[in-house]
Amino acid sequence: MKKNFPRVVKITLLSVYLIFLAGAVVRMTGSGMGCPDWPKCFGYLIPPTSEEQITWQPNKEFQKGMIIVKDEVLFVAQKDLKTTEVFNTSNWEKYTKHDYAKFNKYHTWTEYINRLASVVSGFVFLLLLYGAVQFRKEDKRIPALAFAAFFLMMFEAWLGKTVVDTNLKPTVITIHMVVGLIIIALLLYLLFIVKENKKQYTYHSLFNKLLIFSVVFSLIQIAMGTQVRQFIDEQVKQFGFENKQYSLLNPSFKFYFHRSFTIAIVLVNFGMFYLNQIKNLGYGLVNWIVFLIFLETITGILMYYADFPIGTQAIHLLAGAILFGLQFYLWLQSKKVKEITQ
Repeated sequence: MKKNFPRVVKITLLSVYLIFLAGAVVRMTGSGMGCPDWPKCFGYLIPPTSEEQITWQPNKEFQKGMIIVKDEVLFVAQKDLKTTEVFNTSNWEKYTKHDYAKFNKYHTWTEYINRLASVVSGFVFLLLLYGAVQFRKEDKRIPALAFAAFFLMMFEAWLGKTVVDTNLKPTVITIHMVVGLIIIALLLYLLFIVKENKKQYTYHSLFNKLLIFSVVFSLIQIAMGTQVRQFIDEQVKQFGFENKQYSLLNPSFKFYFHRSFTIAIVLVNFGMFYLNQIKNLGYGLVNWIVFLIFLETITGILMYYADFPIGTQAIHLLAGAILFGLQFYLWLQSKKVKEITQ
């Protein structure tokens, strides 16, 4: 297990990024409330596939906990029952955590797949914990980082429930995203510890300072991006999903900050790229960072000027999360070189 542990860490990291991708698709398609409850979906372990399944009808059987939509209101079955010709309110209780009462089978299954990705990742994390415990006598940081990442995953699961219960409250979504990035940072630190790296790098003070700025700037940009995304969601609710041209109509200050802050991010990261080239520092990840910034910029431009072409939102979000991960791992490399040379 010890020999294969770096591979387990990589698989765990990949599973987290798959959650980011699934979440990005959920946001892109407006499927965040595809399942009005959590962890089930309309009270089902496997979501409904038609509106008929969640619509009250006479002489129809429902199990306790199943949710229906009646007169644009969600109701929860209080017991196993078979309906009569008249809707009996004593058998049902209004769902009061939010008032979102719509059904779209595509949204429902998109959100359900997002949840399945989290479940699969949970099992991978259990394997990670088992492997990390094997190192408890050699390096206590390894099990500590693994358990910290696991507990944050549990916190993320609770946050996911809160996101649904609050009908996609922007603050909760932002926290949800930032905690996900912290999990990525913990896993990357764990990978950095257990992975044998024979490549030689050169420490450069200014490069290291720019690198720290790049990590902080990415966190700020991603957090602000979730707020912009929430504004877009509100516009979609108002004008309809088919009228994407109105998604950024009269945007708030947060959008302009998010757009303009890109300039600072480009300058800092291209400064790193320039130093890495002329000083021959040997940090290969810088090239990937520059590519991802280019990808982020292009998708951002397309979303604004081309009315959100399909896939651009998901690419934009996932590229931002990968960018943060590469910047953080690069900082770990630079930090280690500094410790060795001093």
